[in-house]
Amino acid sequence: MSEVQPIPDDYPRITPYLCVDDGVAAIDFLAEVFGATERLRMPTPGGKVAHAEVAIGDGLLMLSDEFPEMGVVGPKTFGGTAVTISVFVEDADATFAKAVAAGATAERPVETHFYGDRGGMFIDPFGHRWNVSTHVEDVSTEEVLRRSAEMFGE
Repeated sequence: MSEVQPIPDDYPRITPYLCVDDGVAAIDFLAEVFGATERLRMPTPGGKVAHAEVAIGDGLLMLSDEFPEMGVVGPKTFGGTAVTISVFVEDADATFAKAVAAGATAERPVETHFYGDRGGMFIDPFGHRWNVSTHVEDVSTEEVLRRSAEMFGE
């Protein structure tokens, strides 16, 4: 018998856990926009998602439907989110366009940034903010700091 590992081998150390108002639709959205693959889904007898795990590349995201009676609610229920989920993708422009076509709201258009990434930000149909980026230029720390100071007028 093998020893139980305190941190399972097939789980990253940090995993975002999202609460949404329609777990099934959220899983479909993630598959359509990011090519996410479903690892696990635990439905309730009423068809809600009690817990799900989806892989996006080498990352993992967990999610569930809202269960207000247990204090589990999504960002739309309390009026927004303070969290941004950042994802590196092969093509930020194409991923952003897929997200908007799938019902996301554009928050910041895709553009090339001083730190070497091309990316944009959207709010998914469930109220979560996403930043999608493609790395397009290797920029040294010194150059990032110089460009940042220039941008902020220092």
